[in-house]
Amino acid sequence: MLTLFRWTLRLTLVLILLLALAAVLVWYFAMRSLPDYDTSYVTPGIGAEVEIVRSTENVPHIFAESDHDAFFALGLAHAQDRLFQMTVLRRAAKGRLAEIYGERAIPADDLVRRMELGRIAREALALQDDRTRAALSAYADGVNQWITTVNERALGRGAPEFFLMPDDISYWEPADSLAILKLYAAATSRQIPAEVLRAELSLAAPERGQDIVAGLGEPSMPTYASLFRGARVGGATAPAGADWPLDLAGYLVPFSGLSGSSFAAEAQRTTAGQALLANDPQAALTMPSLWYLARLQLRSGDVIGATIPGVPAILSGRSARLAWGIVPAQIDDADIHIEEIQPGDINRYRGADGWQDFTTRQEVIRVRGGQNIPITLRSTENGPLLSGQSFGLATVTPPGHAASLSWTGLSSEDRTMSALIGIMEAADRAAAYTAAEVWGTPAVRLTVADQEGISENLVGLVPDRAAEHATLGRMPTPGWVVANHWRGIAQSDARDATENGLDLSAGVLPPLQGDFPLGFDGDTPLREQRLRHLLQGREVHTRDSFIDTQLDVVSPSARSLLPLIGADLWFTGEPAAPATPERQRQEALGLLAEWDGAMSEHLPEPLIYAAWLGALQERLIRDDLGPLADRVRGIQPGFIERVFRNRNGAAAWCDIRQSAAVETCPALARQALDQAIYDLTEQYGPDVTSWRWGDVHEAVQVHPALGPIPRLGWIANLRQSLSGGDTTLARAPMLATADQPYRPASGSAYRGVYDLADPDSSVFIIASGQSGHPFSRHYDDLAVRWRRGEYITMSLDPELARAAAAGITRLIPHDRNVVETTSTDGAD
Repeated sequence: MLTLFRWTLRLTLVLILLLALAAVLVWYFAMRSLPDYDTSYVTPGIGAEVEIVRSTENVPHIFAESDHDAFFALGLAHAQDRLFQMTVLRRAAKGRLAEIYGERAIPADDLVRRMELGRIAREALALQDDRTRAALSAYADGVNQWITTVNERALGRGAPEFFLMPDDISYWEPADSLAILKLYAAATSRQIPAEVLRAELSLAAPERGQDIVAGLGEPSMPTYASLFRGARVGGATAPAGADWPLDLAGYLVPFSGLSGSSFAAEAQRTTAGQALLANDPQAALTMPSLWYLARLQLRSGDVIGATIPGVPAILSGRSARLAWGIVPAQIDDADIHIEEIQPGDINRYRGADGWQDFTTRQEVIRVRGGQNIPITLRSTENGPLLSGQSFGLATVTPPGHAASLSWTGLSSEDRTMSALIGIMEAADRAAAYTAAEVWGTPAVRLTVADQEGISENLVGLVPDRAAEHATLGRMPTPGWVVANHWRGIAQSDARDATENGLDLSAGVLPPLQGDFPLGFDGDTPLREQRLRHLLQGREVHTRDSFIDTQLDVVSPSARSLLPLIGADLWFTGEPAAPATPERQRQEALGLLAEWDGAMSEHLPEPLIYAAWLGALQERLIRDDLGPLADRVRGIQPGFIERVFRNRNGAAAWCDIRQSAAVETCPALARQALDQAIYDLTEQYGPDVTSWRWGDVHEAVQVHPALGPIPRLGWIANLRQSLSGGDTTLARAPMLATADQPYRPASGSAYRGVYDLADPDSSVFIIASGQSGHPFSRHYDDLAVRWRRGEYITMSLDPELARAAAAGITRLIPHDRNVVETTSTDGAD
């Protein structure tokens, strides 16, 4: 027995030592992958010495004697800090995530392979102008130089995440950057899920279903059942397509509908007498952020602002004389067509001129740890066929049919990259908009400010639909009907939208293309109304007033809906007995009656409001929609207002069909409030005043690779309580799932305010740190400032940048003799 004990003890000690050794090795190689920012590299591929000056926040200021060398250095800097993110974005854009994530990534790869974003990007490369192709090539060389350096010096594979990947890191190609831009374009669109939901609502509640999603003044359209006789509610089941990529390539989720805000003031509306511009494009809240701050010294002048790793361009930023920002235009840039397959021959479909062959191609999805999946890519005259498992398409596709996609992003006639390079080099607004004339996808509202004024134009490709289109793009339509086909795509003709010296864009409904609406599914107009109120409420503006506007957390939906739904509840007589549900209701209503609508993380009122609205909407729609109610994500303020104002008889939603009595809207509102208070009491205790919005409105910024892994997620993920909500200017829309109803899914992951009166006082911030390395001190250092509503300044003055440098990386041409130096302070 004693011998057994000794051997058990020895074996345990050996196992402990082996685990300790493994931990030390992991730590060693992880730390080896931290880049040294204060060193020199002998580098082929550049014409003269380049300096990458790192600020204390790890923002690279790139000083080069040629544009080629500047873009080369940007590629190297991106790769130093975000190489794993870049490779994940590239894989996502090419449909190759399953090679590293396994079976759970197959649906994501299937969708992207069918859209052929990689092929489209390769074809688009040849259409870029010479300077853009040169920039893309130089950028790729810079990325590859860092990959070579990592391999030659055994720098921990460049990032700890690569130890979890089976393959070596592939070298970067110029077309990879264009593929990521296409993926970004797909993420800004929301049309596929919107069309599917409208069709499902039409099937489930043909008389009133459109109350939930239709905008004011929206024209009527036929029911879905009248378009397809075989369509039926509950005909098939499929997961909501926007769910699958969140823990994979969560940086950019196709067709998730990214939005944002952009606003500006002309010189006469500012105290300093020069234009102001603010921009905060929305993105998923991830670690690291989609955005990365950088400064480039170009021959046309220095530029500074927000980039996407993998793309050699400032998408939102400024030069010494110009500022610009972009907001996805929320146009209806995609249509789903239901194609009839020829009976007895799955390789043919019904076209406008009769039965014809699909265009087909075979591909294989390689699956890590599983069997490879062969897929047949089929395409029609309307576009590629999509899987019924994407976006719940199977639920609205009749038997013997398949869904095809028309989307502006499927065109290789896309020179968005050339437009971005041209905007960076522009000297004034006219030059910027001339450069933007070749913008492709996504269509954006481009706001530009210079010394002479401000402008906002919608730029990019838009669909050309016939006026006879059966649904005007709002629901899937028969693909064989010519009137439903796109007549082509064209550049937008929407122009300057400034008003009284101000410009504002908060994801509002798209404008017209001629007399034809460009879409019906824009962001809620409540955000635009709030923005308009704040901007027009001041005669003149300052940089700080723009910051305050950008960080505004007042919910316009709360201000408009609470007086409606609580109209019969505010005055309830004498105080009820303590510790009773009636007393809790009175306390909750008392708080809401004095509340200004601020969705502050420190207050109980936002939580009461959100829980009440959630319970109310559930009671309104569950009775009629059944399981389909789960697909109506988030609170629909327009729907609730329509019901309580009884527009076109919408108050009928308040009556519960399964009960004999006829319920009223005030009664339903009271029941919903009681249910919300009961649920909150169960979770957070009976003291209404102790509840806090921040306790539930907590962003979980997940690292797509390390985040889901137990224990590693504790290191790689970031949890932050946030103020704001679905309709606030400081955007923090919620997932609205059954298990995480209040968790913010996305937000203003980049914020910038540009002051042309004092350009170096312009401010910037991103929602994570600059580094994507979980062990770097720059992994999350900016995230805390972002949460607190703080910013950093970034000067274009070279002397200021060097004076505050935390490290300087020097790139030396390979034909010069140099003694390589490395700092003794450690890599990070």
